[in-house]
Amino acid sequence: MSGRRSRRPNVVVFVADDLGWGDLSSYGAEKISTPNLDALARRGVRFVDCHASSAVCTPSRYSLMTGLYPWRSPLQSGVLGGVDPSILSYGQETLGTLFSKAGYNTGAFGKWHLGMGWKRLTGERRSAFDNEFEPDLEGDGKDIDYHAPIVDGPLEHGFHRYFGIAGSLDMPPYCFIDQDRTVGVPDQEKEPLVTSQRNGYQVEGWKDDEVDTTVADVAARWIRDAALEDVPFFAYVASAAPHRPCVPPSFIRGSSTAGARGDSVQLVDWMVGELVETLSESAVLDHTIFVFTSDNGAPTIFPEDGDVREHRPNGLWRGQKGDAWEGGHRVPLIIAGPGIAAAAECSNVVSLLDIFPMFRDVLGVGAASVTDGVSLLPALHKSGGRHECVDNDRVLAQQAFNGMLSLREGSLKFVFGSGSGGFSSPKGRPGAPQSVFNQLYDLREDPRESENLWSFRTREADIVLRKFSSRTGLYLRSDGVVGSEVD
Repeated sequence: MSGRRSRRPNVVVFVADDLGWGDLSSYGAEKISTPNLDALARRGVRFVDCHASSAVCTPSRYSLMTGLYPWRSPLQSGVLGGVDPSILSYGQETLGTLFSKAGYNTGAFGKWHLGMGWKRLTGERRSAFDNEFEPDLEGDGKDIDYHAPIVDGPLEHGFHRYFGIAGSLDMPPYCFIDQDRTVGVPDQEKEPLVTSQRNGYQVEGWKDDEVDTTVADVAARWIRDAALEDVPFFAYVASAAPHRPCVPPSFIRGSSTAGARGDSVQLVDWMVGELVETLSESAVLDHTIFVFTSDNGAPTIFPEDGDVREHRPNGLWRGQKGDAWEGGHRVPLIIAGPGIAAAAECSNVVSLLDIFPMFRDVLGVGAASVTDGVSLLPALHKSGGRHECVDNDRVLAQQAFNGMLSLREGSLKFVFGSGSGGFSSPKGRPGAPQSVFNQLYDLREDPRESENLWSFRTREADIVLRKFSSRTGLYLRSDGVVGSEVD
């Protein structure tokens, strides 16, 4: 055990799907109870102004995995379908490659949704890196050869072990993937299709409500075995819950007072509890950094979402998943582990982009590539209580569902477009740098984004855009689309 304590810390990163800023009881939820996550917050730092780089899942996960803004990927707006190709380029540095090169045993479990190299019945494999690529969100996957191995998945991007699902639980194929093969052959029509589920194939005996419990079990067993090895481990665990369809298993059903979606949030909390218990039983909890977050804000327009006035899944923030408004991309972030301040709260503006450079610092490795994030490591060693942390002299960008750019500098938030850019009405569209339909909010004075100040302060938009471009090489084109200097 003494040798184990002297090595680098183990790491677990847990990403929930569509879990909002206000869904945890440690962030103010009253209709939902999340005791395991609350305990994690008491052991570590809770970030109250953290943002996903996108308000939807694929681009957000790309940024978490790489430390890069989503506009640097082939996917400039929207999300991938379940059988779309990978948006990670070969050789691209990811959390998986970062830890693998540092000598860690690496495993990824659960939802991937960054694309995979499926082989079609014609023998072809699509690429996201050609000029004709368009995501096929509604693809049914019936043209895929499920007998063939999958390439360009987690195993090619730094993970020694993978078990999970290709996309969201509403996307075919409805099957598990173990390493580079489907578990069974999906050759039966998915039945029943639950709420938002798309038409496609499932494997025999597929049960939606067993996905997350199975993922938690496989991840826990891998952690238990990895804890016995002489090298540290990195586990990336991504739940399907509480994304639609909300299908909590029977032992969770009815556990909240916020309906099926509230129960699904509590399923996420149960999963975290299972992993923490495994770490404790394996005598490595005190030597493991545990990160919990969500890929974007919660939706508020579907029947499963329940009464969003009784339970506000995004807290007081305006908007929902997909939106440029705060509810679309402000997410919970909790980090606990050895040497990390307990019961602390960080009030600075931070991003999921910052997790990648944070782990570079933790590992003490040099930068193999440029990232868009700022290391969160300084925030983890402050004493308890509320405090400011991390260099806040930054311009932070977020992407809405339609690719719309918003920029945050201090308390000012510039939205370059009209409407939400996502699922809330009016949806609007991206705007040019000086479009009269753009938006500006002062979140210190107006946290609900109710008063648009754009017409009074347009000169500030030029300044913040120049800062963003000079620091990233990204710029806003006249058609409202974000471009790169290498385009």
